[in-house]
Amino acid sequence: RRGSIRHSSAKASCKPGFVSGPAVPACLDELIGEPLTFAGMVRNLRETDGYTLASMGKKLGCSAQFLSDVEHARRTVSPKLAARWAKALGYHPVVWVQHALQAEVDAAGLKLRVTVEAA
Repeated sequence: RRGSIRHSSAKASCKPGFVSGPAVPACLDELIGEPLTFAGMVRNLRETDGYTLASMGKKLGCSAQFLSDVEHARRTVSPKLAARWAKALGYHPVVWVQHALQAEVDAAGLKLRVTVEAA
């Protein structure tokens, strides 16, 4: 899968189709040519995996409109919901939770960087 962000214990690589590990955010910035945001990550994965807003919304348990609002950064999701979405799509929750928290911090206008690691 081109652009997939599946979890693995292997070292991160910026080769399309295999991106995982703690360097994922920086590596994906390089791959997509812009800073990775929660909105961009969700949109990129939906498009890469061939979902419509409606079909992915159904898989995630939300409306197409809510998903569109998330993809356009008009809405944020809680860390708990981000982890649930990651699980529903078969991804590791660390990156999803980190970017959901970062979106909330950015929306608050705070100049802070969020990092998350598995307990």
